[in-house]
Amino acid sequence: MSQQPNQEDELAGTEQPFVEHLMELRDRLVRAFIAIGVAAGILFFWPGPGPLYDLLAAPLVAHLPQGATMIATSVISPFMVPLKILLLAAFLLALPLVLYQVWAFIAPGLYSHEKRLVLPLVVSSTLLFFLGVAFCYFFVFGQVFSFIQSFAPKSITAAPDIEAYLGFVMTMFLAFGLAFEVPIAVVVLARLGVVSVEKLKSFRGYFVVGAFIVAAIVTPPDVVSQLALAIPMCLLYEVGIWAAQLFIRHTKAPAADSEPS
Repeated sequence: MSQQPNQEDELAGTEQPFVEHLMELRDRLVRAFIAIGVAAGILFFWPGPGPLYDLLAAPLVAHLPQGATMIATSVISPFMVPLKILLLAAFLLALPLVLYQVWAFIAPGLYSHEKRLVLPLVVSSTLLFFLGVAFCYFFVFGQVFSFIQSFAPKSITAAPDIEAYLGFVMTMFLAFGLAFEVPIAVVVLARLGVVSVEKLKSFRGYFVVGAFIVAAIVTPPDVVSQLALAIPMCLLYEVGIWAAQLFIRHTKAPAADSEPS
């Protein structure tokens, strides 16, 4: 009669590493939240939630009619909306440290040639997201609000709600931040072998059509914001094709590289 294997002995070799990974993940998450909390504390005392919202609303306020201001239709909006802006700004301020914690968690399990790929992608994706947000704030908002106000009848006095404006801003920031990640997506797809660089080049026409469709869906129904999103996406697609060729050439796995570093 064969003896049943000891279930506890079989799990003994794998349970501890799994627990250690969970503990490390917990520690990394705690450090990320601490970074966001510290950033929120700093921003709370300087410049403060109110001035942060004033800074965010500046592109719209600059295009409001003379004497017009934004309004709050909810009783708690004057408190909650600046607080949400504070947390959003704190997350963006701490984003490099948050991404570093992600990198530090996954790096030990990567091969050396994979590390040469992942670290530049983490850094460049962060910079591109910030670039998309900055492009939206400093260029797109001014053009969009000026275009919209030019169509407003003289009998209407614009008084946008602060909570509605916050939702609009967050949607636009997310749309432009993600749109500027197009080169990263192209590089990853090409490097993983999902699609070849030649195929990416042949898909140019389809991508242009798709970019304008996406811009029409996620942006307000005006030509300015749609063009401001679609055209950079098309240009960044070309940048992604060029970067994919460069990454593939410099991040190939060495023949002797068989163990994670």
